[in-house]
Order: sequence, then structure tokens, then C-alpha cells
Amino acid sequence: MGNRLTQIATRTGDDGTTGLGDNTRVSKNSRRPHAMGDVDELNSHIGLLLCEPLPSSVRELLIDVQHQLFNLGGELSIPGFALLKDDALLQLDQALAHYNAQLPRLQEFILPAGTRAAAQAHVCRTVARRAERAVVALQEAEPMRPAPRQYLNRLSDLLFVLARVLNRMEGGDDVYWKSERLARQDATE
Repeated sequence: MGNRLTQIATRTGDDGTTGLGDNTRVSKNSRRPHAMGDVDELNSHIGLLLCEPLPSSVRELLIDVQHQLFNLGGELSIPGFALLKDDALLQLDQALAHYNAQLPRLQEFILPAGTRAAAQAHVCRTVARRAERAVVALQEAEPMRPAPRQYLNRLSDLLFVLARVLNRMEGGDDVYWKSERLARQDATE
């Protein structure tokens, strides 16, 4: 990996470039820094979610996710480098199965709302989707392992499920979208 930062204000990015972990410099507007930035933003939003009261199992899971996202960011910062481990994806699959099994079947689309923690989980979900799109764009331009894309895809699914779990934590429920079409259909039946 690249050198650890000993100072933050280096001024080397004043020209619109950023340094990668392999000591190359690229435009801050290129695909790789976009993907790295979206993953970093996602990690920050998960940090904000961790400020909410959460079940200890969800808290521990999200703290581990933060570490995995840091690994993913490290992988993105060094072209051709693999840092995200296969068991990280397995952990998400297991958590999805565990938390999804506790939830009732969806009746309709849900709004990103409810408790503050659930709403923040939805923000995390949408940022994870954006990070996934940025990684897909990078993978279309450069050869990369599928693991970063797969991790972000699965993580966004898990964050959706966790939002539903967090809404129920205090006896709440999903906030359903009020579809005018379905309301008309129900009225005619």
C-alpha cells in the first residue's frame, strides 16, 4: 500500500490531480477518484447511522462494514490490487438472510422514511447504489475484479432490509407509498 499520510495539506492536488496508492496521479474528475469518493461518502453516512440507537448486532455488523468499505477504498486506490476479501461478501449474504427472515413480505413500495435510524439507513442505501454505479463505470473502462461491485450491490440490499428492521425496532412499520393507481383499483374491487 502507499505511504501513510503524515500531513494533510500537501498542496499536491492544487493542480486538479490526486495521488493513487501506487503513487500515480490522475485527474480528480476521473472514474477512479469518483468511485473512491462515493465509497468514502458511504462510509461517512454509515458512521452517521452508527450515532443512532441500534441493536448491538446491527451496530457490530455496520462497524465491520465500515472496515470492509475502507478495504474496498484501498483496493480502488491501487489499480490491479485486491484487498476486499471473499468472506466480506459472504458476511453480507448471511446478514441479509438473517434480517430478511424477520420481516413480513412487502405489500407495496416503501418510502425512505420512518424512524431517524431507518431514514439514515435509506440514505446509506442510496449512496451505496451511487458508489456501485461509479464502480461499474470504472470497471467498464478498466479491468477490475467483480468483488467491489458485488459488495456494494449486496450492501445496498442489506441497508434496505436494515431500514425495515430499524423501523420495527420501536414498534413501527414500513412507510408505504400511497399509489393512486392501487387506491383506484382497491376502490373498484
